[in-house]
Amino acid sequence: MRIGLRLLIGFFLVLGLALFVVLRVLLDEVKPGTRLAMEDSLIDAAYTLAQLATPDMKAGTIAEGFFARSLQGLDTARPGANIGGFRKDRIDYRITITDAEGIVRFDTRPEAIGQDHSRWNDVVRTLRGEYGARSSPASPDDPDNTVMHVAAPIRDGDRVIGVLTVSRPNQRLQPYIDRSEQRILRWSWALLGLSLLIGLLFSWWIASSLSRLRGYANAVSRGERAPLPVLGRLSGSTEFADLAGALERMRLKLEDKAYVESYVHTLTHELKSPLAAIRGAAELLQEDLPAPDRQRFAGNVQRQAERLHLLVDKLLQLAHVEQMQGLGTREPVDLSALTRELLQRLEPRLRRKSLRVRDELGQGLVVQGDAFLIGQALQNLLDNAIDFSPPQGELWLRLHKDGGQLEWSVRDQGPGIPDYARDRLYERFYSLPRGEGQDKGSGLGLCLVKEVSDLHGGQVVVENVSSPGGCIARWRLPA
Repeated sequence: MRIGLRLLIGFFLVLGLALFVVLRVLLDEVKPGTRLAMEDSLIDAAYTLAQLATPDMKAGTIAEGFFARSLQGLDTARPGANIGGFRKDRIDYRITITDAEGIVRFDTRPEAIGQDHSRWNDVVRTLRGEYGARSSPASPDDPDNTVMHVAAPIRDGDRVIGVLTVSRPNQRLQPYIDRSEQRILRWSWALLGLSLLIGLLFSWWIASSLSRLRGYANAVSRGERAPLPVLGRLSGSTEFADLAGALERMRLKLEDKAYVESYVHTLTHELKSPLAAIRGAAELLQEDLPAPDRQRFAGNVQRQAERLHLLVDKLLQLAHVEQMQGLGTREPVDLSALTRELLQRLEPRLRRKSLRVRDELGQGLVVQGDAFLIGQALQNLLDNAIDFSPPQGELWLRLHKDGGQLEWSVRDQGPGIPDYARDRLYERFYSLPRGEGQDKGSGLGLCLVKEVSDLHGGQVVVENVSSPGGCIARWRLPA
């Protein structure tokens, strides 16, 4: 399982558990809390009404006195109030007054007058001087429809002479409770969705940063030229940015070490042959030799020294290019003009081998890149074409635009590439014989060309030509 998915599941489980607990507590408290608030308001109403009913209760006129007349028509009152979107069109209070024996002496529902309420908790507890309240079903047939009763004593001095009970159906609170629960649930789902989105973004950020760093490490391990990943503004100076910097420093250290070791081994191997030739010729030159032999051995020393010089120069060029992670500057480079300029420099070599050049380079074909590096790559391709061309042969230079790319190519009439060498063309220090009278090459030319091509986002291909024979080198670059 990917780390991003693990983080998301863990985040969602923790959030879901916390939300479930909070939601459960809220929903469990909505109904009791609402009923407690109603009970509190009923206590205030009961004690207020009890004070108003005291004079009539003392005078024995509670059934027809001022208090009773004041409450006439209460059940027909129509407030027409809009409470938070709910319409209130009637009074839900029921007021009951019992005497010291628990017998109903007044009720806003006249049919209850004369009933014995001495068994009800609200009445019996209040008569004992305690707080009296109860919640009972409105009807034995409907146990879920309960009514809350809250009582207050009616006193004559310190003596309790009656009980006033205010009742209100709990069902009247249900619309408010339902709406509160629905709002809590809606906001909870919205919060859960928002949290899930935040969790997705957070997990994606962590997984994406780790994936980029992993891709970078894998690319480096494969020996590819990979730029340090840009982790974005969210990463800032976090541990991911520090980790990226640490990976980059480690890569540079390891590459430098591996680079030096590789070059020491390969350079030592390549230097053995010319140094052995120079040493042998030098030993022979110390002897008394005929002039022709002395001249021949001296020329051999000079050729091997030039070969060493060429090897070192190209090795330095290749080392510089291989250490580059990208182009520092880009400028327009006219490939047509640059190739013709290089041909002018190579004119003496072309004349020595009597080579003809067929120019199909066109005019004004431009790419963006490093002019010096592109020139070095073209120089090596032209050098190879000249070296492998037979005397009085022909070089065919062509440059054309193909879609969004420019294709530069040079074709010679040489022997072509042997089958055994096709997979080793870009291998460092690997070189093929170049004909009679020519020394072996450095084996670094095509390697340099490929490195320059990769830096410019191009592709170089060297292959045989079936008819009329020879070899062609194609270099495709973004136009």
